[in-house]
Amino acid sequence: MHNLYEQFRQLIPAPPLQAGTVIDVGSALVTVALPGGGRIKARGSAALGQKVFVRDDAIEGIAPSLTLEIIEI
Repeated sequence: MHNLYEQFRQLIPAPPLQAGTVIDVGSALVTVALPGGGRIKARGSAALGQKVFVRDDAIEGIAPSLTLEIIEI
């Protein structure tokens, strides 16, 4: 017999991993500027100007400082 709850959870997509630059640092939250122009608040600690990976409003780690190229489709 299949687990119906697990089948339902597989229908919901996982939150995407995004990379951005820290533009504001607070006590428990940082503001991250995304490449497309959006801004999100994330839990965690990072230095101002640092590139970070963010998923589900939490900082997952430090992102490499590479050049960014946006391609319009």
